[in-house]
Amino acid sequence: MDKKGVTSTKHHIREDGFSGTVLVKDHKEVLFQSASGHANRADECLNELNTRFGIASGCKLFTAIAIAQLVENNLLSFQTRLKDCLDIEFPYVDERVTIHHLLTHSSGMADYFDEERMDDFGDVWKQTPMYLLKNLKDFLPMFQHGKMMFTPGEKFHYNNAGYIVLGLIVEQQTGISFQEYVEKNIFERCGMEQSGYFSLDSLPGNTAYGYIDQQDGTWRTNAYSIPIKGGADGGAFVSASDMIKLWEALMDYKLLDEQTTNTLLTPYAHVNEEVDYGYGLWVNYKHNSIYKYHVMGYDPGVSFHAAFYPQSEVTLAVLSNKSSGARDVMKELEKAFVM
Repeated sequence: MDKKGVTSTKHHIREDGFSGTVLVKDHKEVLFQSASGHANRADECLNELNTRFGIASGCKLFTAIAIAQLVENNLLSFQTRLKDCLDIEFPYVDERVTIHHLLTHSSGMADYFDEERMDDFGDVWKQTPMYLLKNLKDFLPMFQHGKMMFTPGEKFHYNNAGYIVLGLIVEQQTGISFQEYVEKNIFERCGMEQSGYFSLDSLPGNTAYGYIDQQDGTWRTNAYSIPIKGGADGGAFVSASDMIKLWEALMDYKLLDEQTTNTLLTPYAHVNEEVDYGYGLWVNYKHNSIYKYHVMGYDPGVSFHAAFYPQSEVTLAVLSNKSSGARDVMKELEKAFVM
């Protein structure tokens, strides 16, 4: 542990106005934890160490784990074609698209929010009101009849709709809602008692509202800027300690067996010089070896990073109810705690 790095992290959290919680842990002990800012600005309720935050796309890992569990139960394989495991018609989707393509953002299918072409997630709901999106099937009109962007497997192109489709596969193969499946088969098995897929209009206690800061100094919540209830491509609420429990359970083979876990962690899609993508997570390199397995999420009023560092076995989670800030805090933590 770098004491100067710890001091620098504390200074950064204070001076940058970070709003959220931070937890760093190894298998033996908590190395660092912090809570700052307000969970509810109007009532001046402070964030606490166990406050729940939305994590946006950070929970694509939950979707990948759910699919991998179905593979272990012999309900499908990673090479199963979409058309063979989901009874929903996608008239323009290439019949060669497989679960592997969907998990690695290499399917080429149309997306409802293309992050390479669109800047503001909130703009999506100008055409489709966010309060109508309560179930995964509610997203289908936004991309079901879209045309392919490229040949399956041709390249990596981040795709939210592909993860909606994966969630629909989970629902068809299990007969229950995606959210119920994850809560029972992932959250409960990890002991993630504070986590869930909560509706924005009925958030439970000790859950942070997401805030969007305006240039004139005013602010508003993100209630009309994200879907009313999270699903397979993002939107669960977790606490920092619960996110650490998820990493620990995954790496200790409590969610998947060792072989399937290694399959999940394998780099498949090349993103850039230092980053690949596995199943539901990013794989970052340093000095030609794997530096960290990493998930992140950004929505209006949400910024989130969590990672496991295999060489030091350090795990960290940074959750914020502001649109930015988590990444910079993570970088400070890496300087202090990760070799």
